[in-house]
Amino acid sequence: MKANTSRAAPDADIRPGQSVELLKHLHILTRDGQLNQDSRRKLKQVYHLVQFIEKLLGEVAEEHEPTLADHGAGKSYLGFILYDLFFKERAGGHIYGVETRAELVARSAELAQRLGFARMSFLNVSAADAADAAQLPAQIDVVTALHACDTATDDAIAFGLRKQARSMVLVPCCQAEVAASLRQNKALALARTPLAELWRHPLHTREMGSQLTNVLRCLYLEAMGYQVTVTELVGWEHSLKNELILARYTGQKKRSAAERLRAILAEFGLQAIEPLRFPALAN
Repeated sequence: MKANTSRAAPDADIRPGQSVELLKHLHILTRDGQLNQDSRRKLKQVYHLVQFIEKLLGEVAEEHEPTLADHGAGKSYLGFILYDLFFKERAGGHIYGVETRAELVARSAELAQRLGFARMSFLNVSAADAADAAQLPAQIDVVTALHACDTATDDAIAFGLRKQARSMVLVPCCQAEVAASLRQNKALALARTPLAELWRHPLHTREMGSQLTNVLRCLYLEAMGYQVTVTELVGWEHSLKNELILARYTGQKKRSAAERLRAILAEFGLQAIEPLRFPALAN
């Protein structure tokens, strides 16, 4: 039976047209319809991201009903809110939630059925393996990854490239791989220069690794034909994992971006990660 999807009462932090029932099921609203401070902060982050994604979906919808894959979906806050605000009143389109924790996949699938969100599917699979999943179509219009940890963001990018995504919306998290390589190799080419001070202390190594990781990801996307914009998701007072990477496919592959990416890898002694994280550069 389809659940009651009454509309949310007027609240400055809740979007007009948002389902009260949905927000209660997601435990964003309390049973009596109130927002606590943590939920208010979480909802603000999701809504800010939804504003970007809705625009991208609207562009696709001018041609056909859009598809979206959400990597590291977790409890699927983003997917459910997007479906409620954008997909529910449309005749078609589909959201696919990709998540490795089986209990969250089962819970999301049950909630989608209870709410009558028929065009939501949930896959218990890693981002790295999702591109080969039979449940997914050959092409996905929009790929999202909100706080996908460490290399899961790279896997989401690889998925987007395989699925010929028109847009990718990424909020990276916990980038550890490059920092570990910096610690191991100590950026040999720069070890005897003052620049080595950028990663001498462990905290700086972590931050430097995070910065390098996202710079390399942006260059990779540009080399693969995407126009890239980097901005803040929300104010830093709400989240430290705050970098938002927006990529739109233009088809104009930038050779200069590939050259700069490889130059940075060489400068920091990170060449070993190229075939793992940037395999399409070889094509």
